[in-house]
Amino acid sequence: MEAGLRPGYVWRMLPDARADAAGAPSAGASGPASSGAERPGKWAVFSVVAIGVLMATLDSSIVNISLPSIARAFERPLNGPLQWVVIAYLLVIVALLTTGGRLGDIWGKKRVWQLGLSVFTAGSALCGLAPNIATLIAFRALQGVGAALLMAISPALLTSAFPAHERGRALGMNALSVAVGVSTGPPLGGFIAERIGWRWIFFINVPLGLLGIVLAALILPRAAGRGAARFDAGGALLVGVALASITGALSFAHDLGYGSPLVWAALLGGAAALRGLVRHEAKHPAPIIDLGLFRQPAFRSALSCLVLSFMALFAVAFLTPFYFEQLRGLSTEDSGLLMIAYPLMIALLAPFAGALSDRVGSRVLAPAGLGLASLALVLLGSIGPDTPLPWVAGCLGLGGVAQALFQPANNSALLGAAPRDRQGLAGGLLATGRVLGQSLSIALSGAVFAGLGGADAARELSERGAAGASDPRLVQEFLTGYRAALWVSAACALLGMCIALGRPRAARV
Repeated sequence: MEAGLRPGYVWRMLPDARADAAGAPSAGASGPASSGAERPGKWAVFSVVAIGVLMATLDSSIVNISLPSIARAFERPLNGPLQWVVIAYLLVIVALLTTGGRLGDIWGKKRVWQLGLSVFTAGSALCGLAPNIATLIAFRALQGVGAALLMAISPALLTSAFPAHERGRALGMNALSVAVGVSTGPPLGGFIAERIGWRWIFFINVPLGLLGIVLAALILPRAAGRGAARFDAGGALLVGVALASITGALSFAHDLGYGSPLVWAALLGGAAALRGLVRHEAKHPAPIIDLGLFRQPAFRSALSCLVLSFMALFAVAFLTPFYFEQLRGLSTEDSGLLMIAYPLMIALLAPFAGALSDRVGSRVLAPAGLGLASLALVLLGSIGPDTPLPWVAGCLGLGGVAQALFQPANNSALLGAAPRDRQGLAGGLLATGRVLGQSLSIALSGAVFAGLGGADAARELSERGAAGASDPRLVQEFLTGYRAALWVSAACALLGMCIALGRPRAARV
């Protein structure tokens, strides 16, 4: 290992790797202990794992920039069905992420990895062939099944392949794959959608997936599963039902009416599923969610802040492409290049923020990051049809700086508040909380945007082109919905800041 690069330090400074790594409950203990002997093929194993991680994370960002193109292709406004192109993918990951690691214990890590990559590749091909929005949503859910298995198994494969003293380095490199996938999604998606067509953002996964499947068969080590291991299928089902019901109610409330019996039935059904989940987890011998962790005030604080941070900032990636393309008339390619400011700042600053968090702790950086996020969202919510594009990109970059400050410190606090023997379960909740926040962000911001007329204005702007962009009524309706959605998101960040300010001192790591 390079001098001065401690495994624990890399682990803290790269939070997304830590979250994904801990997403599998057994990841931390899956590999045999090693005193440091070189293992042949460890970097070959990493290369195979990187293919799957890159594909799974890329598809969490590449689709957002292409949503305006998909909306035009299917002649859809930004309402419930279009939102579910993203939400379906995320919800399935939430429901299956912690279960995937346990499946690796039962069936063997290599087998589950190959299954995940095969399902993801097949889902990608079917998404590219989807004839309508309903089938696209269904195939995105299928993609999510594969992505959940890949995210859950990748850390276990790496910790099995690398000696103990190099595991931090390997997981840090895994985080680099995550950062590359998230950062390249907007510009790559914009280029593909503009030059070739939106369907190719899915087709691009097929040759990569086939290559990964072949390499996995040749390179990944065989590992027998433990057939007696148990996993909480009922808990995963209840999580999926609860989240799907609540986000579905938010997504379709504008179309069905806020007083619709279906909307209220979905909300009540989601609440009932959450209540049933608590009862089920309290009795299950291998629960998907360890309720005992929630007795720790510092853990509750950190997890709440995590969810609120993604509820606040993921709305930017969802709504801003519509501002660029439909209000400002930019190409999808140019929109993607501007959107890269946000993930690029995270990728550049997160390592340094991780080092800083080791010195000052989460009680300073977590509220500072959330306060900065709120400011960035207020500024973005104040832009107009003639705002200079460099200023808009700067506001996006400020949001990235906010996340870079917040995530390492908050993730360290969350995992530091959990007992040593529950680190895997705590990390699984961390990864689940991140994806949960993303899902709720799309549902909430989309509901506000559509409810105030922004979605209808966006559709009319798309249909009328330059003539629509010069219509003051349409511009005002779009901006009213866009600004309100971002200001509601800013309120989520402020709420998270208040929770972080009241965090117990024990949360400092």
